[in-house]
Amino acid sequence: MGGALEARGIPASEGLLSSTARGEIEKEDEVLVIKRIHVTYHLKVEQDQRENAQRVHGFHTEFCPVARSIQGSIDITTELQMEE
Repeated sequence: MGGALEARGIPASEGLLSSTARGEIEKEDEVLVIKRIHVTYHLKVEQDQRENAQRVHGFHTEFCPVARSIQGSIDITTELQMEE
């Protein structure tokens, strides 16, 4: 996400972009299995860059190595929270 933002001129380093993740685990055949992961991105961004940031958020998982590696076995959802 950060690289895609930076490539579009939206600063994402130095604490401007952070994330939290929550996983949901279920038991299958006596084994704990991660079923769902929800990631919330927190971005400090200027008002005039918010539309581009939303656009990046809309496609970033297609190019995320982690998301691409586990898609199909773990449901991944994301949200973007922005502030100035």
